[in-house]
Amino acid sequence: MTDQPFPAPGSTDIALSVRTHDRAGHRRVDDAWLATTWAEPTSRIVPVAGTRLPVTDKGDAVRWQRAGDLPDEGLRIFLGMRGDDAQFALVVDEPTDEGRWATFREVLQDLDPADAGLMVHAVALAEWHAGHRFCPRCGGRLEPTVAGHVLVCDQCGRQQFPRSDPAVIMMVTDGDRALLGRQDSWPEGRYSTLAGFVDPGESLEEAVVREVAEETGVRVSDVTYFGNQPWPFPQSLMVGFFARAETTAIHVDEDEISDARWFTREQLRAEAEAGTLLLPSGISISRSLVEAWYGGPLPGQW
Repeated sequence: MTDQPFPAPGSTDIALSVRTHDRAGHRRVDDAWLATTWAEPTSRIVPVAGTRLPVTDKGDAVRWQRAGDLPDEGLRIFLGMRGDDAQFALVVDEPTDEGRWATFREVLQDLDPADAGLMVHAVALAEWHAGHRFCPRCGGRLEPTVAGHVLVCDQCGRQQFPRSDPAVIMMVTDGDRALLGRQDSWPEGRYSTLAGFVDPGESLEEAVVREVAEETGVRVSDVTYFGNQPWPFPQSLMVGFFARAETTAIHVDEDEISDARWFTREQLRAEAEAGTLLLPSGISISRSLVEAWYGGPLPGQW
């Protein structure tokens, strides 16, 4: 079996993984600076209602706002600095104006990369706050501190920190072919790389081997790191790998995966061009894995 070399780790740009702002963590504990900077006209603030945020009519940019345009209520989160300008999020219950609001998923593909990077930070923290209101140790109410990046129990004082759930996502190949799978709930023709969450006490490489075997019955080895991507739906970190198939017979689990297929590069291109194969969107690390194996851009997306 032959194969063309994969890009070395770190050599491929992965959407949402590029540094877009200085998180300036030391400023999170400077309450006086935060209060003053919040009100400065150069500071940019994005209100976030659930996962919805204000965007332009075309959905290609965030409608950043100033403190004077926003209500006093809401949780203020310091995101960091872009150049000399401070970037904040304000977590609110409802949209704060009559302009267009959209979920992050709806506009993620079209957003300017700098805005997208900041929104990953903002939406992930907003989701964390929405799902963590009471202390898991004693049931006391959690109060935000450190500019929205730490929660403290008002009864036992225990701190809670934002979490990222690690998940592996992998391009399995047998040299000339790549293995893609689909879920039963997806539209006809949609396929993607295999993926799954990491079990407690499990290494990332072990998770790759286990998930591929569980979902498709294929045994893999030679697990090699590709790159990673934050994925705030709600709070995952997708860690990408290549893996070499030791067996090729497919037996799907009929639970997470309803079908899996081996594709040659020629089949991948021909079916994507014909529209019978729908590949992941360009913003996802899955797309990066597919195109890294293919050796260039492919047509079509979800």
